Amino acid sequence: MTWTINGSLDVVSATDRPDLLADPVVTALEALDPADAARIGVAAIDPTLADTAEFCAAYGSPLEASANCVVVSGKRAGEERFAACLILATTRADVNGAARRRLDVRKASFAPMDIAVELTGMEYGGITPVGLPDGWPLLIDQVVATAPELVIGSGIRGSKILIPGDILVKLAGAEVIEGLGR
Repeated sequence: MTWTINGSLDVVSATDRPDLLADPVVTALEALDPADAARIGVAAIDPTLADTAEFCAAYGSPLEASANCVVVSGKRAGEERFAACLILATTRADVNGAARRRLDVRKASFAPMDIAVELTGMEYGGITPVGLPDGWPLLIDQVVATAPELVIGSGIRGSKILIPGDILVKLAGAEVIEGLGR
């Protein structure tokens, strides 16, 4: 696939470089339709530049084509519920509005870093919607869902995934939510 948002990144097929992906991401890619998996790229990066703003500045990838995945949680009747929210890097997740309503909890908040890392099997700063735990809702902002190409985490800090929005909406648990990103 030809990318327009890669800046100076050397992008290769994600299926050709499982070493650049967290284990849950590799498993999720293997479960995708091969035609969709072939449309996903990965690029190695300096792990110290994994945070979105630093990454975009260093590699020339546009901030408006980067999407961040955040893990949110809340409790209902003693049960802790989790979801991942995928929003453009230029927006903030509506955690206590849209995400809270979807989780059906009184209050939602960002999950603590150690819990998010443990439950996803991914590195902090690299958490991605590809390969989330079974049963988790993946809440995707409408703008992300319709984007022709995006840069997202890979499950590790040492790489980034390039992916079209139409593939993200096919991931397990995916739900498109208007106004999730504000």
